Amino acid sequence: MKITDIRTYALQSPLEQPFAFSQGWVRRRSATLVEVSTDEGISGWGEAFAQGLEPPQIALAAIESGLKPLVLGANPLDTEVLWHRMYHATRDYGRKGSVVAAISAIDIALWDIAGKALNQPVYQLLGGAFRTRVQAYATGFYRISGQGEAARLGEEAIRHFDSGLTHMKVKLGYGVEDDIAVMREIRRALGDREYRLMVDTNHAYGVGDAIRLGRELERYDLRWYEEPVAPEDIEGYREVRRALSMPIAGGENEHTLYGFRELLGARCVDVAQPDIGSAGGFTACRHIVALAQAHGVQVNPHVWGSAVAQAASVQLIAAVPVAHHSVFAQEPILEYDRSSHPFRAHLVAQPIQQVDGWVDVPSRPGLGVEVDRAVLARYRA
Repeated sequence: MKITDIRTYALQSPLEQPFAFSQGWVRRRSATLVEVSTDEGISGWGEAFAQGLEPPQIALAAIESGLKPLVLGANPLDTEVLWHRMYHATRDYGRKGSVVAAISAIDIALWDIAGKALNQPVYQLLGGAFRTRVQAYATGFYRISGQGEAARLGEEAIRHFDSGLTHMKVKLGYGVEDDIAVMREIRRALGDREYRLMVDTNHAYGVGDAIRLGRELERYDLRWYEEPVAPEDIEGYREVRRALSMPIAGGENEHTLYGFRELLGARCVDVAQPDIGSAGGFTACRHIVALAQAHGVQVNPHVWGSAVAQAASVQLIAAVPVAHHSVFAQEPILEYDRSSHPFRAHLVAQPIQQVDGWVDVPSRPGLGVEVDRAVLARYRA
C-alpha cells in the first residue's frame, strides 16, 4: 500500500456570540483537516489542532509545503518511520507549535488508514482498550463580556450538571479576585449536588498570583489546577506545585517526547495533558504516555478540536493506562467542550455524544468516523 495524495482543508466559521478565555477573544471556530489517500482506495482523516487564536492556514501551509513531499509514495503503515522522517526534516524550523501540529494531522490520518486496513479500531492497534467507556467532563465557563459574570456562570454550572456532566472545568484567569468570586458563586449554585471541579487559567498568571489563587481554591477539592503559569516556565510550574496541595496539570501547549521530557523530568505536573492534534499525533502520544508512566504521572489528554480530533482523542484515552494502579484507580476522563462548534456537531455522521456523563468508545475501524464532504465545502476557508 502506498500514499498517493494528501488533501488539506482549512475550515472557519464565525461565531454568533464570541467568547473569551484568558488569552483573548474567540470570534470564529477553526480547524485544519487532512485527508491521506492510498492506492488501495483507503483514506484516513487527521487534524492539526488550531489553538484558540490560531489561523488554520498556518498548519495547512506546513503540510502542503513541508510534509506532503516527505510521505507521498510511502507505506502508510510505517507510522513510526514516517513520524521520525517528518520530525527530523523539520527539526531546524519546527520542534513545537504549528509544524508539529501539522505532523500530528498526518500521523492521525495514517493510524486511521491502518485501522481501516486491518479492520480494527485504533485503540486495538495501540495495544487494546483499558476502558470501553469514558466519563466526560464539561469544559465551558467562557466569558461573553469580561469580568463580573459570576451569576451567569453559576447558572451554566447547573445546566452542565442537569445534562449529566457532574465533572466540570471552569475557565479562570480574569483576575484573581474575579476568579474567586466566580468559584464561590458556582459552589453556591451547585449547593449539595455531587460534583467535581477543575480550573484552567490558560497560563494567565505569574508564579505569585498563580499560588495566591491556588491557596484560595484549596478548599474546593479540585481534581486539578490547569496551566497555572506559562508553558515554558518550567521552574514556575515546580514552584506552584510545591506550594499547593491540589494536583497541577499542564501540557496542552507542549509537544513531542522531547518537550514532555523537560516537563516531566522537572516534576512540574501531576497530570500531563498532550493534545493529540498538537503534540505529534498517536505516534508521539505513545512516546509521551510511556514517559509519563515511567515518571508516575497520569496522562489525561487535552481535547478542543473538531469531531475528527475528538474521535482520535477518545481512541487514545481508551488505550492510556492508569499511572497508579489500584482496585479503585482514578481513570482518565474526556474533555467535552460545550461551547458552539459546527465542525463537531455536523462534520461526521456519528459524532461523539455524552449520555448521562459518559461516552462509549467506538469500536468501528480506524477512528470510527466518516467526514461529511458537504460540511467541508460549506466551511472551507
